[in-house]
Amino acid sequence: MNQTQQPDITQNTNASSLSAQRWSELPPAVYIKIAILAGLLYWFFHIEIGKIVSRWISDPNWSHGFLIPLFSLYFLHQNRLQLFSIKTKPSWLFGLGGLVFLLVVYWLNTVQFKFAYGDALIGIAAIGATVLFVGGWPLIKLTWLPIAYLFFAVPLPGRLYTQITQPMQRLAAHVSAFVLNGIPELEASISGVIIDVVYRGQPLVPSLEVAEACGGMRLLMAFVALGVAMAYLHWRPMWQRGVLLLSTVPIAVLCNVIRVFITSLIYIFWDPQYAQGIYHDMLGILMLPLAFSLYGGLAWLMSNLFVEETEQADEDVIVVRRSDSNTQEKAS
Repeated sequence: MNQTQQPDITQNTNASSLSAQRWSELPPAVYIKIAILAGLLYWFFHIEIGKIVSRWISDPNWSHGFLIPLFSLYFLHQNRLQLFSIKTKPSWLFGLGGLVFLLVVYWLNTVQFKFAYGDALIGIAAIGATVLFVGGWPLIKLTWLPIAYLFFAVPLPGRLYTQITQPMQRLAAHVSAFVLNGIPELEASISGVIIDVVYRGQPLVPSLEVAEACGGMRLLMAFVALGVAMAYLHWRPMWQRGVLLLSTVPIAVLCNVIRVFITSLIYIFWDPQYAQGIYHDMLGILMLPLAFSLYGGLAWLMSNLFVEETEQADEDVIVVRRSDSNTQEKAS
């Protein structure tokens, strides 16, 4: 009796876990609840949302912010079957309590502390607290990364942005000058972020300046955000994902150094007008495919050099079949 009943139990379990496979199959009450909660959050944080979107439009360094919410929604779509099958249980203590605490902190920050960057971070944390309140820990385990990914869409404070950009400007200037000095009849010297060039005994006027736009922060923020998305979407061992995530920063810095060096070559040997303006911006855009090529090459290298032991074990299995004639001889 146990053997005949086991397939029925398995079939019923699969049917219940895959009761919904598309978003359209969810009950209307789910969408009504999502719309109400989203509307309340937007009403509470609409000023911060408006400031962030305005920054995306006006500042090219943060124009990638429009893509971040779309990636977060795509992450949720990738885990839709698990989301549909979990049993939600509201968390009153950590969910609702955390949400109330965040709203109080937001009010204090708006009235007393007035740390503008903190308002946006509190808004993202409030989304996580709302999800925890509605669905409990099983739901937050599947949605924490799409929620945390929204931090990439929040522009950094101007002072912090400058503190990060200036060392990258100096690094790009020093490396470019070092490589330029290897070119015959060319001498390059550094003064801060200014590259003074003397070619064939003639000083180049005006000098090359590694401006803030050449600092690489735009490439760094966009590439790190997309690198996290690629590491999340493509399944691989956790240590490989960690290596890929850590590699995004040096790859972005390297590509920016290459950009400054190519700009210097164009400025010296071609025409200065092609080293600025729209041509300069186009060169920066071309660095993103280069960064992804290096990123993809590293991912391919790890996938092909490091093979899981289970896969090797399966490949080493040898099946030996005995013919009927040999069997009959041994039997006789």
